[in-house]
Amino acid sequence: MNEEIAHIDYREIMEYSLDPLIIHTNLRIIDVNHVAEKFFGAPKENIIGASPLDIFQETSKVAIEKRILSAYQQPAKVIEETIFRMDGTTVDVELYCHPVQIGDTKAIQTYVKDITGRKESETKQKEIIKEINDLSATVVPILNGIAILPLVGSIDEDRAIQILENVPLKVKNQSIECLIIDFSGIYNLDSLVTDYLFKLNSVLSLLGVRSIITGLRPSLALAAIQLDYKIETIPTMSSVKDALVSLGIYQK
Repeated sequence: MNEEIAHIDYREIMEYSLDPLIIHTNLRIIDVNHVAEKFFGAPKENIIGASPLDIFQETSKVAIEKRILSAYQQPAKVIEETIFRMDGTTVDVELYCHPVQIGDTKAIQTYVKDITGRKESETKQKEIIKEINDLSATVVPILNGIAILPLVGSIDEDRAIQILENVPLKVKNQSIECLIIDFSGIYNLDSLVTDYLFKLNSVLSLLGVRSIITGLRPSLALAAIQLDYKIETIPTMSSVKDALVSLGIYQK
């Protein structure tokens, strides 16, 4: 009788959860809340008695079983997984499980949190960042094999790596012979990012492309020197205009 009362009380608590809850023991589901019924698209009667492993992809089942067994001793860490609903569709979720005592039964309570919206937002954000980084590595042709690479805004390590990887390809594809790398839109660079950007000059040199650096602030020049770059060997001018004058395509 006491076990039955405890179970009823526990079920009332389960129903307060806004996320799907699954109670299972010995790899058998013994209870779910109403939210879980809606989430998996099946009535409780069709879920109870099944194995909690059934909702996972084959490649994940071994690791999940080990995780469930360890959760009898202490709560398992939150993980992200792709699971199946009853209709066979998949959904990205966050899972958290911990041991519970229901009467004389020691069980595991698993929280299932739908993170589809968050995943979509993260994907969109990555796409936006990629587009921004692509624009930041834009090589602007002028004429006669001459182009400008305007560096603008804040440049972190990821953006610097993308510039180092993409710009040589763009220069080669556009048959650029001279690239003006303009730093005037950059105010702060850490040593790691500065290292990547000055390596760009070395890569271009190997491709037979002449580089001219413009708009280099004293602080950036000092950072280059501290990284042991022989900046005096790279043609450096105060502005893009000066670089164009030196190339004979612009008159003062």
